This record gives sequence, structure tokens and C-alpha cells, in this order.
Amino acid sequence: MASRVDRCGLQVDTALADFIETAVLPPIQQDPDAFWSGFATLLQSFAPRNRALLERRDELQAQIDAWHVSRAGKPLDQLEYQAFLKEIGYLVPEPDAFTVATQGVDPEIATMAGPQLVVPVLNARFLLNAANARWGSLYDAYYGTDALDAEPAQGKGYDPVRGEAVIKAGRAFLDKAVPLAGASWADVDDVSAVSLADPAQFCGTTEKGRLFRSNGLAIEVVIDASHPIGSTDRAGVADIVLEAALTTIVDLEDSVAAVDAQDKIQAYSNWLGVIRGDLTDTFEKGGQTMTRALAADKTLTTVEGTRVTLPGRSLLFVRNVGHLMTNPAILLADGSEIPEGIMDAVITSAISAQDVRGLAKFGNSREGSIYIVKPKMHGPEECSFTNDLFDAVEDLLQLSRHTLKVGVMDEERRTSANLAACIHAVKDRIVFINTGFLDRTGDEIHTSMRAGPMIRKGAIKNSTWIQAYEKRNVAIGLKHGLSGKAQIGKGMWAAPDRMGAMMVEKVGHPKTGANTAWVPSPTAATLHAMHYHDVDVFAVRQDKASEAIPGLDELLAIPLAEGVNWSEDEVREELDNNAQGLLGYVVRWIDQGVGCSKVPDINDIGLMEDRATLRISSQHMANWLLHGVCSQEQVMDSLKRMAAKVDAQNAGDPLYEPMAGNWDTSLAFQAACDLVFKGVEQPNGYTEPLLHAWRLKKKAAVAA
Repeated sequence: MASRVDRCGLQVDTALADFIETAVLPPIQQDPDAFWSGFATLLQSFAPRNRALLERRDELQAQIDAWHVSRAGKPLDQLEYQAFLKEIGYLVPEPDAFTVATQGVDPEIATMAGPQLVVPVLNARFLLNAANARWGSLYDAYYGTDALDAEPAQGKGYDPVRGEAVIKAGRAFLDKAVPLAGASWADVDDVSAVSLADPAQFCGTTEKGRLFRSNGLAIEVVIDASHPIGSTDRAGVADIVLEAALTTIVDLEDSVAAVDAQDKIQAYSNWLGVIRGDLTDTFEKGGQTMTRALAADKTLTTVEGTRVTLPGRSLLFVRNVGHLMTNPAILLADGSEIPEGIMDAVITSAISAQDVRGLAKFGNSREGSIYIVKPKMHGPEECSFTNDLFDAVEDLLQLSRHTLKVGVMDEERRTSANLAACIHAVKDRIVFINTGFLDRTGDEIHTSMRAGPMIRKGAIKNSTWIQAYEKRNVAIGLKHGLSGKAQIGKGMWAAPDRMGAMMVEKVGHPKTGANTAWVPSPTAATLHAMHYHDVDVFAVRQDKASEAIPGLDELLAIPLAEGVNWSEDEVREELDNNAQGLLGYVVRWIDQGVGCSKVPDINDIGLMEDRATLRISSQHMANWLLHGVCSQEQVMDSLKRMAAKVDAQNAGDPLYEPMAGNWDTSLAFQAACDLVFKGVEQPNGYTEPLLHAWRLKKKAAVAA
């Protein structure tokens, strides 16, 4: 058992207390005694409020469950349904007309449009790669992916035929994004002598070439005749570098497996390192030892001759844990675990205060703001709680009011239905709203668990409610003035190896008026950036502003499978798909503590998965079990057969522990079973309580 020290009545893990008192507080000149005293006082107020909000969730869910049970067999009447939801307080009155008043927002969030990465904080190498993904090589992205529809590279070395196709595609991109006056980039002999159709697109020169701008995003044409590529190019162009991941969410939540003080210290240490600017990671690649560090800024000499600095790194958000989970890293005076979201708010903000006070090697926010994404909030009361909590954290850390900015993830049904009221609750600090299919669908299923069996998971993507959800999110955000002050975002493209398909489909995100969308890798960020050159998001918003906001009738249309009688093969196919995805992720989470990785799906296509994958899959299976679409025996049959498939998919991993045949000893397999068979009773269908419990068992077993 970890040792603890007393800090103003709080029992704090000794290593965590040491980290805070030696690495976090001294640089910001915060007295440790005053910090712990203020932290303890804050918890006296906010921990009980946190618990009350969770009790309110349970109360609402129980009332909704009872209502559906009492109306079993009757068609859903939206007037009756919405009247009931208003009566119990699930739906709240729309706020009077308002406009958000957020100030001090960096342009990457407020006035620019481009890709966004989400990266697990526990993996330093991934974190550094994401932070450095502000700029990406279009040549590399084309050469190494199927985004370029040309013959794949042949042989182990450089393939000049593939290279020629890459260069041709790069020139075609420049012709669209930075067109020349009466000429093509393919015919350019001297980049310094080009005549642009719009001369204002030329920004100046960098150390490596010339910089242009299109739809607010920079394009650097790298000129180096001594480079292996530049030496073969008629204009000496060695690369085309795109401004790519404008922002990155550094994640302490869905993509990490952090269950105790040891895990949290690693998370906080990595956040400190990337904020302070000295985070590095050394690793082996291709038989060589390599060290990754943060990229420096770029220097631009403008047309007028002025030297300006361009950010070399993505602007960083930090995603704190939501309101549900507690963590044993700190015990309260009554012996209970600290609400993890409160702990994250205090400690990640104290770390970020070093940036606000100008102590970082590379600054993050040039506006002096701290950007925190807050996930999984249910309705405006929980947003108000977060707003009050951030006030208290600012006071504790002696930060100006509204230094802490908030991103509200629109991933819970009650938030979607009351989005305007949620935004109003944080109207002075909001900088981000978004949509996401997986978590939002998991909550859709759990909220209406007792209403009946749901349609198949794939069909939900085309159901009435999700179309309304996506449109309402943008429309409500624009109505209340987020444009120019905040990001409106869209969800993840999960398949990092299918960049060709991404280039066809993901252009739809900027066309909605969203000024960011999630991508799974730095390479994907470079490619997705091209979509923001194709689509002027802020012009799209002018057209969208006049569109009607879809009503609650569409949003609250439950995706029930009415009158459907699936065949046994169809049921097995759906169960196998859910079981395989669930097991493929759980086995790494429980056995190896990996919270995000590329997991092969049932068709062996690698998908970047996080906890949201489990929520939708486990809830869908639990729903079908509850309503008799399938039996427990059928589910277990799928789980066991898919365990063998997942074992085979991971045969090359020396750390992997097989599940098949080890039904009674594989903690990962037992965790997966719990997620399904105990799915109905999980709070809001979340997977965290069970995952944390089983991961702690695994860590204890390894340590024994």
C-alpha cells in the first residue's frame, strides 16, 4: 500500500505530494501550506456538490426507466415524452437571448479553422509528436499513405516513380490553394518569381523557403536544391509543408488508463513537461536511438521586411476527467476518494499557471489562457458546477477571473437537449463545443435502455436523432456567438490507415461550419488540413446562420427497432462485431494499461480506439440482452469466439496475454464480460467503474 502524508486533513499519496510541492508550486511562487489549506477548503464545498450531481443523474435515469416500463408496448408520443422530461427537470427552459462573452482566446481557437489531435497524456512520444504536428510534410503524407491514388512505393528505398506522383499531386494542391496568374505551379522554374492570382496570399520568406496563406492557414514551399528531392525538381522544391494541427487535446480521460496515484503522477509530469517545454522521450527505431523534443518556432520575414515568429507547435488543451470517477491518490477527511475531475482541475491548472506567468521555454497560450476540455457533463447544472469550480481554482491559484477556459463536449443526451442552457452556464469562459458519435450513442442507448431494443449499431449513424444532433450543435453554437470566440468541432476519423477514404469523406466536417475536427495522427492532420483550404469555414457559417435549428422532436427520436425480426445470423454478426471491438480494446487496457492504440476491428482494419468504443458496444449488447433479442449464451459464445480472434490478432505482441481458454484467470476477459452483463446497471452506461476496478486488480496481481 502506498504511503500517505497529511495535508490539512487530506491524506495525500506521498509521491504526489512531493511532486506538487517540488515541481508544481515553487515556480509559481505558491506557498505549499496555503495551497493545501485552500485545496482542502475547496473540496469541502465542491466534493459534496459533485456527489449530489451524480445522485441527480441516477434519480433522473430511474424516473426515465420507470416511465418506459410503464408504457411498454405503446408507441412513443413526443408531446407526452417531452412533457414528462420537462416535469422531472431533464429538459430545462431555453435561456433568453444571449451571446457568449469569452475574452482572451488564441486565434487557433477563435478565428482559424483546421485539424485537431487528441493524444493520451501518458505516452510522451505520442504527446510530443502531436504537439509538433502544427506543421506537416505534404510530401511525406502523400508518399506513405493511400491518400495518393497512385502505384504504391516499390522496394525498400526511395521509389522515384511514387515520388514523381507525390510531386505532381503537391503542385496540383498549390494550383488550388495558391493559384498563379495565368500559369500552373507545375511549370514554375523559380518560386521567388511566381506571380500569384491574389498577391496578398504571399506572406514572406522563412529560413527554408517561402510562405503563403490560404483560408487563414500557412503553406510553406521549402526550397533546397541540395536536398535529394529538391535536386531533382526544376524549381528546387524539396517539400510542401502545411500548417496542420492547430490545436491538440492532451487527454487525461478516455484515452488513458490512469487508476491510482502512480498513473496520475505520470500524467501530470508529462503535462508539466510539455507546458514547461522540456519534455523529451528517447526510443529505439530502426536499430537507432532517437530522442524526441518539442519543435522550435518558425521565423518569418514579411513582405514589409519585419521578422515575426510563427508558432512551431500545436496550441494545447488539457482534457480533465469528468464528474463521475474518484481516485485513491488523495483521500478526503471522511476517508473517501477525491473526485478525480476536481483533482485534475486544480493540479493541471497549477501546472498551466507556469505558462500564464511566462515561465515556459515555449509558450502555449499567447493570450495567457488555460484551456480545459470538460467531458461527459449532463446538462446545465453540471456546467454551472464546472464554472463555479473554475472560479474557485482561479482564486486558489491567484489567477485572473476566466483565465481558465472551458470546452464543453456535447456527448451526453441531456447536454444535447439543453445545449443552449449549457453554453449559457459557462458563457464567459467557453471556447469549444463538439460532437462525437460513440459516447453520444452510448448515452442514447443507456438513457432509453428500457424503451425497447435498439436498431443495429451501424444503422444508428443514419438515424433521425444523430442527424439532428450534428446540425443542432453547429446551429446553436453559431446562434449564441461562438464564431470568432470558440471552436465548434466534429468527431474522430478512427482509421489511420485509410487516408484515401478520409480525404473523400471528412471534407464534410468543414462543410457543416465546424472549424475543427478530430484526426488520429499527425499525418492525418496534414492531409485533413487540405480540406480547410478547399472549404472556407467562416464563409460557410454565413450561409448556415440563416438555417433553422432542428427541433427536439428529431433529437429525441429514440432509435428503436420497431417491428424488426432479425435472423439468427444477423444477431450473431452484430454480437460478434461488438464483442470483437470490446475485447480488442479491453485486453490492452486491463493487462497493459494502454488506454488508446490502433486496434484491429473484426475485418482486421486498424482503428484508433478509446473508452468510448467500449461504451457503445457494451451498451448495445446489454440492451439486446435486456429485451431478449439475444440470450446470455449467445453473448458468451460471441465473446469466447472473438477472444480467440483477438488473441490471433495480437500474436506478435510479446506482452500480450491470451484470453481464449483462460476464462477464469484472464482478468481482461472477465472485465469484458462484466461490461456487457452488468451494463444495464452501470451509471449512465459508463465503463470506467468496472475498468478501474479490474485494472487495479491486475496491477495488484502483478505487484504480488
